[in-house]
Formats: sequence, structure tokens, C-alpha cells
Amino acid sequence: MKISAILDIDQVWADIESYIEGAAKYTHGRYTADDIRQTFKEGGQQLWIAYDDKIYGAVITEIVEYPQMRALVMHFTGGIELPKWKDAMLSVLRSFAKDTNCKTIESFGRTGWKKVFSKDGFKSKFMFYELPIEGKDNAI
Repeated sequence: MKISAILDIDQVWADIESYIEGAAKYTHGRYTADDIRQTFKEGGQQLWIAYDDKIYGAVITEIVEYPQMRALVMHFTGGIELPKWKDAMLSVLRSFAKDTNCKTIESFGRTGWKKVFSKDGFKSKFMFYELPIEGKDNAI
């Protein structure tokens, strides 16, 4: 499996759009696939693809500067047949993080990622909770 950074998202959009739509679904209304595409085009993020005979997956990352450290944040991950490309992708992301002086790779997402990445050394540090402001879900 090969992993490449892509500078122009439009070059691969037809091949990754459904993967990005899948990732956008789990933002629960915060992003659409087109929002993710536009944010990438504004700059400051990296797009990585896993491919062989076709594109199997895509990851959008961003370097974030905290007051005490720099982190590589995996914002959106989507694709098919994850076991085929996960290890190769993590290897490239780790190298990129190291080369850019990041101290950690971080992400947030659905709880299923905990199982996927636990063998790679990722640790769950906190949960993200949301309280809707309107509707029946805001009853305490």
C-alpha cells in the first residue's frame, strides 16, 4: 500500500468524496463533505491518501500549536478496507509528525476508533459530550 500527500484535493475528489462524506456524517451536522473540502482548500491542512490499484482511504490532518507543544491532529478519516492501509498510513503520519516537531498525534471521533487504534499505542484521554440547546434532548 502506498501513502501520498495530496496538495490539490480536486485531483482526487471524485475518488475520496464518499469517504469524506462518511467522515462528515460523524460530525453530527458540524460539517458536510463540501465544508471539509473548502476548509482544506483554505490552507493549513494536509490530505493523505492510501492507494494501490485504487484509493482505499483518505486522512485530513492539521498541525496545531498549543502553548506547550505542537500536535498533528487527524481531523477526518474515511475509506474502505482499513486493515489494508491503517498501518502504512500511521507510519507515514508518525514520520511527518516527527519531521514537523509534533510531540503527539491526536484525534477525536466515534468510540469505535478506540478499538481500532488501541494496539497502535493510542490512548483514550477524554470523551466529548454534547448538550443540545433546543429540543427534548436538553431535559436534565
